Amino acid sequence: MTAVATNEVAAARERLEGLRHEVSRIYLGSSRALDAMLVALLAKGHVLLEGVPGIAKTTLVKAFATALGCTARRIQFTPDLLPADITGTYVLSPREGTFTLRAGPVFANVVLADEINRAPAKTQSALLEAMQERQVTIEGDRFELPLPFLVLATQNPIDLEGTYPLPEAQIDRFLVRVAMGYPSPRDEAQMLRTHGIDPPVVRAVLNPTDLASLQAIAARIHVEDDLIDYAVGICTFTRTHPRVALGCSPRATLGLMQAAKAFALMNGRPFVAPDDVRAVASSVLAHRLVLTADAEPETKAREHVIEEALSKVGYRRGVRAI
Repeated sequence: MTAVATNEVAAARERLEGLRHEVSRIYLGSSRALDAMLVALLAKGHVLLEGVPGIAKTTLVKAFATALGCTARRIQFTPDLLPADITGTYVLSPREGTFTLRAGPVFANVVLADEINRAPAKTQSALLEAMQERQVTIEGDRFELPLPFLVLATQNPIDLEGTYPLPEAQIDRFLVRVAMGYPSPRDEAQMLRTHGIDPPVVRAVLNPTDLASLQAIAARIHVEDDLIDYAVGICTFTRTHPRVALGCSPRATLGLMQAAKAFALMNGRPFVAPDDVRAVASSVLAHRLVLTADAEPETKAREHVIEEALSKVGYRRGVRAI
């Protein structure tokens, strides 16, 4: 794998800043959620946004999808939604007497899964194969999904009425999870000032080719072996923590390094630094932990485990021969 040139990194960062600026014209709020979505985009991962109703989760993902310039489809998850409503199914054509595929909304570059935890586990699991392997199987036939492929899912807190917890296997498919809170008083005041005025129209600032190029650059960001050991050490720490029943999987370790590469690119560096790993650790790892019964009720207990891992697992730069 060839090293990333400095001019490639600079050009990529400029494109990403253009994307950030375009989405920020529509979405008023903290940049934390948008940063996490950019990380997932570059790392070919999926995003889970969690927050109470009415804090512009859907507004954010719609603006983001439109600015990417890719095909986008939205799925409103409800308790009566069926797996075939997501993947598609074969339908009979009475005139020809043959079955033809009616493709579902998953056949798009960007899938907006709105309120994903309002559907039961059977329907939620319809996305598992698509999210991991970028393909779906319908009646035994395998179909490739268009690339790039990105799932932007929103969910309400699981203690709200009519919600179902996501299965652990599906949560592990999301590269990052972002807990969205209420906007700051300043942002909320600005929202009130602009409410009722025709909102600006989101422009497409990228296209699928641009996106594939940015993802290829992110994949070539350099990582030293000692940083790989550091990432492994953080994830290993969660597997032996006394308050964790199920620690981070190897998929989480892979995701942590991919996200760190993306974060380095966003900050204009052709290499990963320890701070890049620390910056993305909580959003990549915390939602994958299954806590013990006594730790589960605590607020932000998962984030506290990751914070403890970052404080106790030291980074030691290896000695290299000259």
